[in-house]
Parts: sequence; C-alpha cells; structure tokens
Amino acid sequence: MSLDALAPVLTSATFRAMGTMNGVAVDDPDALEPALAAARAVIHAVDAACSRFRSDSEISELNRSAGQGPIRVSELLDDAIGAALSAAASTGGLVDPTIGRLMERIGYTVTFADLPENGPSIDLQICSAPGWESVIHDRVNRTVTIPDGASIDLGAVGKAWAADRAARAAAQRTGAGVLVACGGDVAVSGPSPAGGWRVRVAETTDSSPWQDIHVFDGGVATSGTGSRTWRRGGEVLHHILDPSTGLPAESPWVMASVAAASCAEANAASTASVVLGDAAPSWLDALGVPARLVRRDGTIVTVGQWPA
Repeated sequence: MSLDALAPVLTSATFRAMGTMNGVAVDDPDALEPALAAARAVIHAVDAACSRFRSDSEISELNRSAGQGPIRVSELLDDAIGAALSAAASTGGLVDPTIGRLMERIGYTVTFADLPENGPSIDLQICSAPGWESVIHDRVNRTVTIPDGASIDLGAVGKAWAADRAARAAAQRTGAGVLVACGGDVAVSGPSPAGGWRVRVAETTDSSPWQDIHVFDGGVATSGTGSRTWRRGGEVLHHILDPSTGLPAESPWVMASVAAASCAEANAASTASVVLGDAAPSWLDALGVPARLVRRDGTIVTVGQWPA
C-alpha cells in the first residue's frame, strides 16, 4: 500500500502542571513540538495566575484582599474569573466560584496529589457559599471585588478553561488539529482528523465501565465523586461541593460526562449534574447537550445525542 494512502500518525506528549497530568495530541507529527510549547506556555501561565494552592499566585493575592476591593487584575485572571462567573450563571449557582474557604474547610488545601488520604475528623456544619452574585466583576476596568469572608476557587472550570485556551493557542500556532487534555477535561481546536478525535470516557484510566467517543469540535468534560476522595475521621469526602450547604454533594452519580461547544461549558454542566442529582438528566436535556451519567451501581443514563 502506498504510504500516501495511510492516515496520519497521531502524535502526542504529556507533562505535569496544575496538579494533574496534561496531554497534547496533534494530527500532524511535525506540529507536535510547537503545539506542545504553545499549550505548555498557556497552562503554566494559568497555573501561575489561577491556582489557589500557590501562595504566590494572583488568585491567592486577590483572595487575601477580600473586603478591600476593587482590585485590578491581569487580563488572564480577568478572563478566568469571567469564565467562572459565566459557569455560575449558566448553572443557576450550582457551580459557584465563591466556595474557596469551604474547600479549605474540608481539607482541600493542597493539590490532590499532595493531599493526605487520611486525617483527623472534621466537624462540618451546613454553611452556604457567599454566592457568585456577591462578586463585583468590572470587565471594562478589569477589576474584581470580593466580599469579606469570601475566597474564589476556580477549580470547577479552571482546568477546562485552560484546556480550551491551550488547544486554541496550539492550533493557531501550527495550523494543525490539536487536542489538549487537562486531567479529565478535553478540548479540541483546528481541523479534526478523519473520523474525529477518539476519546475514552471513564472514571479512571483503568476503570470499567468505559466508552470511546469521537470528538470533532468543542470539548468533553467528566466530573465525579469517586476518583478524588479522602478520609477524615473515617468519613469519605470529595471535591465537588454543594454551594447551598458547603458540604460534599450527596449524588447518585459517580461520574457525569458532558460534551459542549467548549470544554469550560462541558465542565460546568458535568459538575452541576453531580450537585443536582436525580434531576440532572432532565436539566441536561433542556440545555440540549449530550451527556453520559453513571450511577453508583454502574447503571448508565445517556442524554440527548450521546452515542449508545
């Protein structure tokens, strides 16, 4: 067979940042090096500005100014906060960036890789988040005001937003089709390979059940309550909080996967689905986004045009 008749070899590379493993794939092997450099630059910049696990990050400095605003922020953080507030608005507050102190309260003060699996018990009382609408975000003057006692956490959409931004930058630099995965959040940009990008949806890399799907544009995100867990006093905690209670969401879903026009939008919907619980399928159907939800007993519920 002529080599010209063979499909291009998919080439990829990985690197660690934002407390997780990140991957870059291209449909043209010659594009890998510049695509990787472009994506890495974006993701490291997002980490430096938006990580609440870094005391030197811009978001940490902003959180220390709670009650003192307005505070002028960089264009990067301005865009990230805009994405987080947009996610909050589109989910009716189910995804709320003002949960930062509530995340710290349950012990999530370092990246998950550095988080101790076990620890002493924590006395957790119901305490709602300050609320995303309490944040004053002036896009014209690029300032942010957060109320006293509030702390912004961009974790719910940060990695997905970074994946979108990195994929777009890499595709613009190379002209090739690019896929960027930040943890479980996948974004694609540029021309897609024939048949689309093959993406495996699963709770972990070696778990079952799993499903392979083909992505042509936008992004896919998965949120779950099973993979990022830790124990405090024998109680299992996880990182998806219900903003109305400040406690880990009690959800029937062990994982929720959503495809949308962007990875950030997909992540907002998948995280909201975990918080929303049994009402998630009808809510997702009304949004018009394809989704795949997995119950704790392994039962799978698909929504919209998600493939069977």
